[in-house]
Amino acid sequence: MVKAGSKVYTDEYSIYHWLAAGYEHKQVNHRRGEYARDEDGDGKCEVHVNTMECFWSLLRPWLRPHRGISQEQLPYYLGFFEFLHNIRKRGDQVLAALIALLIAT
Repeated sequence: MVKAGSKVYTDEYSIYHWLAAGYEHKQVNHRRGEYARDEDGDGKCEVHVNTMECFWSLLRPWLRPHRGISQEQLPYYLGFFEFLHNIRKRGDQVLAALIALLIAT
């Protein structure tokens, strides 16, 4: 679920065309060889889907040992993986905070 009015970056896959209503939708066209686009000329590519493609490429092998995940349980697996992915650079700080929470309860 994405909040209405959010910026959404996708590739040209046709399922995303419905996003035009209620979202700021930008696309890259992989078929034309476009993988990132600098829209304002500052040398930084604002429009790309590399971050999400990387996330999915890490998720697939992580899920592989958990074959047969039910549709009902999948959001929990995705949420846990998202949590791990987002905290991966914090390392020991997160571990210390989690241990402190466990001790406090």
